[in-house]
Amino acid sequence: MATRKPQRRREFGTVRQLPSGRWQARYWAPDGSRRTAPETFSTRTDAQTWLTLTQADIERKHWIDPEAGAVNFAAYAVQWVEERGLSATTEELYRRLLRLHLLPTFASVNLDDITPPGVRTWRAERLEATGTTTVAKSYRLLKAIMETAADDELIRRNPCRIRGAGSERAKERPTATVEQVDALAGAMGPRWRLMVYFGAYGPMRPEEQAALRRPDVTLEPLAARISDAAPELTTGRRVEGDTKSTAGRRTVFLPAFLYIEVKRHLDWYAEKEPNGLLFVGERGAPFRRSTFGRKWRRARAKVGLPEDFRFYDLRHTGHTLSTQSGATLKDTMVRAGQSSEKAALIYQHSDGERQREVASGIDTLVQRGRREMAEARRSAPREN
Repeated sequence: MATRKPQRRREFGTVRQLPSGRWQARYWAPDGSRRTAPETFSTRTDAQTWLTLTQADIERKHWIDPEAGAVNFAAYAVQWVEERGLSATTEELYRRLLRLHLLPTFASVNLDDITPPGVRTWRAERLEATGTTTVAKSYRLLKAIMETAADDELIRRNPCRIRGAGSERAKERPTATVEQVDALAGAMGPRWRLMVYFGAYGPMRPEEQAALRRPDVTLEPLAARISDAAPELTTGRRVEGDTKSTAGRRTVFLPAFLYIEVKRHLDWYAEKEPNGLLFVGERGAPFRRSTFGRKWRRARAKVGLPEDFRFYDLRHTGHTLSTQSGATLKDTMVRAGQSSEKAALIYQHSDGERQREVASGIDTLVQRGRREMAEARRSAPREN
């Protein structure tokens, strides 16, 4: 009986010379399909080396299907945003960044065609066209999308590799003096003056104030409970929901001088229903950013503050006064609803006056220490 001839083991890959004289490499992919190298080689040795490296990638499970990245960036990015479960304001921001800054360059490009040089060129062009903060936000979004593509094994490596490109280096925001805050409150008129005080001495975000209702504010103790936020989108629609972070849910105890301001507002301007909104317009509707913005710009000009002083900057004033009153970083974070020290430190300022106070405090402590040391030496028993 004839012995059965052993079956020849299938080779991983083969090379062959093309009529052009160049060499082609072919191999078996993990899915069992026959694949051809995406390029040809000038020598047989180069083709064989490429096969060896590809086989090693497959054995180490580092191999990525070269056809997997043939996914349109625009389609993938839009789906990426939809699947994140983002807040309404964040989703609006991401879609705007995509529309204005990413899709004009990458809309027709496949994921695997986005390269580090291409990303650098895109960023350089954006920096010439718009502000550094917007470019940093756009870069972070692009990097996050491409990182997910790498996790999905659609690309081998994230092409966004520019160190520090996603960091925002915004200039320090201005603060208002106590006198300027009072002037702003007066210029805004009786219906809106409490918003100015809440923004400065709360310090509350505008979207947090928009969600405040009668039961959230108490006179004994004088405090406001922040549990929700109602940001207004660019479409004019308000979206009621959670605060910016878990730390945003807090109770803000207010300085005593605001008692009459809060009581007057509850009596005269808040909605009369038991669960009525605290801040409403003259016609009883929730206040609108456009209407409020016009009043704010007129008040700012009347007080003489710079044009880039935003209503949001009142929070900086509140933070600065908190630290000057002796509040710790943790105190400041809790009061402002900040979830990280980095976020809280952005709002803390140390101007010349504060530095003089610090120097004076150091002087007081040193002088006290010297006096105590001198008294201790005088009272120490002398040796014979």
